[in-house]
Amino acid sequence: MLAFDFGRRRIGVAVGQTLTGTTTALGALPARDGTPDWTAVDTCIARWAPTRLLVGLPYNMDGTETTTTASCRAFGENLARRTGLPVDFVDERLTSSAAYDELRSERRSGVRGRRIRPQDIDANAARLILETWMRGRGSD
Repeated sequence: MLAFDFGRRRIGVAVGQTLTGTTTALGALPARDGTPDWTAVDTCIARWAPTRLLVGLPYNMDGTETTTTASCRAFGENLARRTGLPVDFVDERLTSSAAYDELRSERRSGVRGRRIRPQDIDANAARLILETWMRGRGSD
């Protein structure tokens, strides 16, 4: 399974395994003004051969859509058309700030040696989107 944190300049990517419940932040794919580098996206999907894709949908704290929710939904719909794979949308409220907080904590504790880059936050946010989906599936 692959999860995507869609953004106008970068798309964070994480991979997960439902059998083991593990998730790993992979990195970020390029986008330009909200247009994904589809070659990079296709290459990533071919490499990991997922059976399902997840796309984070940003919402405001009151549950209303943000200015980027529609773009994220369109990205997911394009993924579904291009790959033929099922795409699930996951509420990603606060994932970017939580991703940054986790990375900052790792940096302070010495677990993380290098500085935090924007693509690290995007990839970690994708990992959190994946974990959110997995937790939701556990309650089914």
